[in-house]
Amino acid sequence: MTDDFMPRAATTAAARPAPSWAKKPPPKSKAHTTGKITARRYTAPRDPHEHAHKIADNVLDAWYQNFGGSSIDVPLGTVGGLALLRNLPGLADWLLNLQPEELPQLFKEIYLGHWVKRPDLINRAIRLHDWAWNPDPGKQPLRAVHAVTHAAVNTGLLELTGHDDPWHRSEADVLSPLLTGLRHKSDKKWRGEYHTPACVTDLMANVIVDREFAKPGKTFHEPAIGSGTMFRSVAQRLRDLGLNTHDFGWYGNDIDSLSAGCAALNAIIWDLGPRCLIGCADSLAPDNHHAKTRAEAVDAFEQRDKYVGAASSIVAFRRAFDLVDQLTSSKATAA
Repeated sequence: MTDDFMPRAATTAAARPAPSWAKKPPPKSKAHTTGKITARRYTAPRDPHEHAHKIADNVLDAWYQNFGGSSIDVPLGTVGGLALLRNLPGLADWLLNLQPEELPQLFKEIYLGHWVKRPDLINRAIRLHDWAWNPDPGKQPLRAVHAVTHAAVNTGLLELTGHDDPWHRSEADVLSPLLTGLRHKSDKKWRGEYHTPACVTDLMANVIVDREFAKPGKTFHEPAIGSGTMFRSVAQRLRDLGLNTHDFGWYGNDIDSLSAGCAALNAIIWDLGPRCLIGCADSLAPDNHHAKTRAEAVDAFEQRDKYVGAASSIVAFRRAFDLVDQLTSSKATAA
């Protein structure tokens, strides 16, 4: 009786040659490495305006290649938030090693830190950072924000806007080319939104602003401010003349809330000073939008004081309770 479960005897056969595809090395894995990411050295163009355009181009590619969607306020707020940072040693590498789900908290802390100092300007830019407070932003948008962060950092954003010296971080407007690139052509047409090139605003500032014209206490007005390029040129001209931007008043207005938000962030980046107001209204309307903007700023500071006061009280109460707990526990131990 034969055992059907016994293995069959091995049969000898002539060795077959290996197929051609087996001789090729296996393809390299596309899986991401888990090691630490280091910022790439980026050779920035000599012209800071060209550098700003390069940052915008790379950010646009990162946003759309990662299917960021049509919410153009998100990449604007991402780049604007990063531009508010000072370029400390190791910061770029730290940013690049953050996970996508960690980025909303980062940007909330950035904007809240500046809200304590200038609540009026941060409130004006609310469309640029409102996404960070979304309790469920979605994985795909966060991946796109993550890609934008990497693109901006690796293209040298911190080297352009992260200086302690406001003159150096005011050499270019990084938000203007990004906003222009994110706008659809038809959208820009019906809005009548055309940003004046920096070379033109620099020329105008150099021709108009001199020591006779720029007297401390003077206020500069811009009824269609866009992202604030004209203010940047005037501020740089004042600094070249040895004057302090804090000694002047600045009032800019734009009918578009995204443009006004970019101008508000740039006012912080360029350090225009405590007398800078950015409004969002129709400059051709009969309403007194300047008074409205000033009233909104007063309300923002009052709200800030209220919240900061409440937070200080909570901290004081917690410290008092901790002290009582310590005293109680020490007495119990002594007894």
